[in-house]
Amino acid sequence: MSRPRHRKPAPDASARALPLALSQGDPAGIGLDIAIAAWSQRRARSVPPFALFGDPRAVSARARTLGRPLSIAEIADAAEASAAFAKRLPVVPIAHAERVVAGRPSAANAPAVIAAIEQATSAVVRGKARALVTLPIAKGWLKGAGFRHPGHTEFLAELAGRHYPGEHHFPVMMLVAEELRVVPLTIHVPLKEVFGLLTAERITRSVRIMHRSLVADFGIAAPRIAVAGLNPHAGEDGTMGSEEKDVIAPAVATLRAEGLDVRGPHSADTLFRPEARCRYDAALAMYHDQALIPLKTLAFDHGVNVTLGLPFVRTSPDHGTAFDIAGSGAASPESLIAALKLAADLAARRALGRR
Repeated sequence: MSRPRHRKPAPDASARALPLALSQGDPAGIGLDIAIAAWSQRRARSVPPFALFGDPRAVSARARTLGRPLSIAEIADAAEASAAFAKRLPVVPIAHAERVVAGRPSAANAPAVIAAIEQATSAVVRGKARALVTLPIAKGWLKGAGFRHPGHTEFLAELAGRHYPGEHHFPVMMLVAEELRVVPLTIHVPLKEVFGLLTAERITRSVRIMHRSLVADFGIAAPRIAVAGLNPHAGEDGTMGSEEKDVIAPAVATLRAEGLDVRGPHSADTLFRPEARCRYDAALAMYHDQALIPLKTLAFDHGVNVTLGLPFVRTSPDHGTAFDIAGSGAASPESLIAALKLAADLAARRALGRR
């Protein structure tokens, strides 16, 4: 992927005054490990200040387990985090029902996991934090606490609706790395359901949101967007499937008629090679693994999940809870550090664009 060709002016320092809001994720996973590691590297890696929404006792216990003892600043307001961040890890307290054991998720702590997401989101909406960063959750453990969504992305769309009643938000997941920006058209659904969700309306709506974000958030004045096919060899003129001719190509034609630089459908097996990535700024894939496999192959340790289409900035590390290595010190904070830095940059660019 080529670097953005026409960037807007760099964000100024005033847009960087507020901290980021970081939700704890599942405390039995590696979320606490990488949050502690990111804070420990705050000076060496220029990590932007953040407030961690979680249980201070669990954070302290995990830090001792990792051999990274630290001082915690319990704060009632996320906005207080920036002042404390240099010397202490700021934590907005959210009590767990049970003691957290690394690698052993507990359904009893599910309400605290959900509350952390809700409160961190609220802090951003209320202007106490500049952007939301979420640590990984394990959806199966949350169902008993009323979590009915397939993932963070869909839950955040509901929260946006709560905070901005009357507005409809269509969340779009974009995976971002220096090597590639890619959006899966369908996300957390079984593969057999993709065919029913593949519509021209979904494609055009997703691409329009991608285009707006590439301009407003990433500073690309004239984004180039590539669209993948669904079937092998993009259907090969209908001999391997008709979705390209019946749905995808007409959607691309509609978008091009609107003046957007959108091309496709392209064969997915060649769309992500280096020569192809130089010809677009972001790609739209048709289903989850079609997007995630190339991203994780190219940028496993530093890919970032960005939710487009929301009234606030949200990023996340592009990995899961990794219960098997939680508390061992083996978890890399690279993706989280990238997510924190990208969230700060996107929020500052949005603030600049509103002036």
